[in-house]
Amino acid sequence: MNTFSDSVVTAIGLIVSGDPGLWSIVLRSLVVSVLATAIAYGLGLWFGAWLAGARFKGRAAVLTLLNTALAVPAVVVGLVVYLLLSRSGPLGFLGWLFSVPAMVMAQAVLVLPLVTALVRQIVEDADRDHGEQLRSMGAGTLTRSLLLAWDERYALLTIFITAFGRAISEVGTVMIVGGNIDGFTRVMTTAIALETSKGDLPLALGLGLVLLAVVLVLNAMVSVVRRWREREDGLMPEGAMA
Repeated sequence: MNTFSDSVVTAIGLIVSGDPGLWSIVLRSLVVSVLATAIAYGLGLWFGAWLAGARFKGRAAVLTLLNTALAVPAVVVGLVVYLLLSRSGPLGFLGWLFSVPAMVMAQAVLVLPLVTALVRQIVEDADRDHGEQLRSMGAGTLTRSLLLAWDERYALLTIFITAFGRAISEVGTVMIVGGNIDGFTRVMTTAIALETSKGDLPLALGLGLVLLAVVLVLNAMVSVVRRWREREDGLMPEGAMA
């Protein structure tokens, strides 16, 4: 390809024609990120909800560690998971290194602190507003937190979408533990990096366009969820546009 426009045209052609190489990478990316986000969300929802209402010695230290985990570089997360799954690591017996399960595990570890921190903040804010009524009814810490979480379900759905966007856009973590093996562990972000370095711009652009489309859909979903919440709370008339 001699020009940028030629590369773009070829990239669009790969997408529209259903190029098997491109779409297998896209499908693998979606599967890995959905599974990772679901695992992280399931764990983060429970832990974040519990942490919002629990009061124990050392809670401040736990919150500090949680906030610190939010700032840990993705490649460091990948390195830690790599060491855990390596032959000499504690989880080496699983034989997951350079496989899809390893990538799912790495992405789940990456987004778990994000889910936990956001859930904790949302439930804790809700507890300040409505927790006293639930306490007067005899609700325990976890029960009260889960009820408040359900009341904030639209905000929690937004967290899931945000976590999925974080997972699917990550490159360093999955490249370290997955190895970027063609046909096995190559996902959109790692393939874009590799194909760009090789000079195969049409495939890199095609994957980039699909990834941008995914991000666009995610943002649209966040907007829809926000409108649902406003409508349920009576903040927006039926049929009104945000």
